Amino acid sequence: MPTPSASPPRLSPRTIGIAAAVITVLIWTSFILIARASADPARGNLLTPLDIAYCRIVGAALLLLPWGAYLVRRDRADGMAGASWLGVSPLSLRITVSVGFFGGLLYALLAYSGFVHAPALHASVLMPGSLPLWTALLAAWLLRDHITPARAVGLGLIVLGDLLVGGLSLLRAFEGGQVWLGDLLFMSAALCWATYSVLARHHRLDAVRATIAVTTFAAVSYVPVYSVLALTGVVPAHVFSAPFKEVLFQMLFQGWGSVVISGITFTQMIRYFGPVRSTMITALVPGLSAIGAVLWLGEPLHWNLVAGLVLVTTGILFGVRASSLACAPGKAAHNLQPSAGS
Repeated sequence: MPTPSASPPRLSPRTIGIAAAVITVLIWTSFILIARASADPARGNLLTPLDIAYCRIVGAALLLLPWGAYLVRRDRADGMAGASWLGVSPLSLRITVSVGFFGGLLYALLAYSGFVHAPALHASVLMPGSLPLWTALLAAWLLRDHITPARAVGLGLIVLGDLLVGGLSLLRAFEGGQVWLGDLLFMSAALCWATYSVLARHHRLDAVRATIAVTTFAAVSYVPVYSVLALTGVVPAHVFSAPFKEVLFQMLFQGWGSVVISGITFTQMIRYFGPVRSTMITALVPGLSAIGAVLWLGEPLHWNLVAGLVLVTTGILFGVRASSLACAPGKAAHNLQPSAGS
């Protein structure tokens, strides 16, 4: 009598949640370190920031555009009259363009350009630190969110941390340095991601469909134009002349890892840990990326960077805790936004 085959063991929700959290934090931390190592002119980088953005968008598009086309066809087959764009984006043209411009195209261009001028240590403080600040201000303005006094204290700590890092670099601009420019680009990139987050929340967008829409807009608007400009020599580009392994690595990490995998694992982490604990977990990213910048990139850790890092991390945790206490029982903490790590 044949014995029934044993079913493969299933992972517990706790195991899946912890694994998702670890993967998310690792990818977001690695994003800062790899982006700096790839874009820093002093390290003999092979690709320009615009090249890296190109690789990010193309890599993500190879996975997400077919996925989007499948979702659109499935919706239509199920009789759902949901809006779509080009048969690929599962969202309408207006929403695809708005979230795609800020969350897909402009964020990538600003973030990668920032790494040309400023070290990863500055990005560790300013990008994750600026995001909760911009998000809270935009949500208060556009969504009429109420900023409680306790949450305002957390935002105040973030502002102090940002000033210690970005403010001092701005003062040194008179000495001929360009670090301040990178700092402004980092904070502008965080503003773009905050805008995308508020728009996604305003339209109540599904995480997967929003990510597909963001990638669709970036692929349609940026890839053809940049390809022509690069091939004709209008812009200095190396994406078509650099070693294939370098281009492939950037496509896999920046596109598949930073966009697709971390997007899925972050969503899974939210499902298990909830928004409050998830945001506390991602508050590890500034500290971990700063340590990595010192150990692997050899960047000096000055006193203002340490103080800024402590203030920003404390401000994130304080603000998240204050927001969670302000939520009534049974009411989702929908005003919490993730850190911008990738």
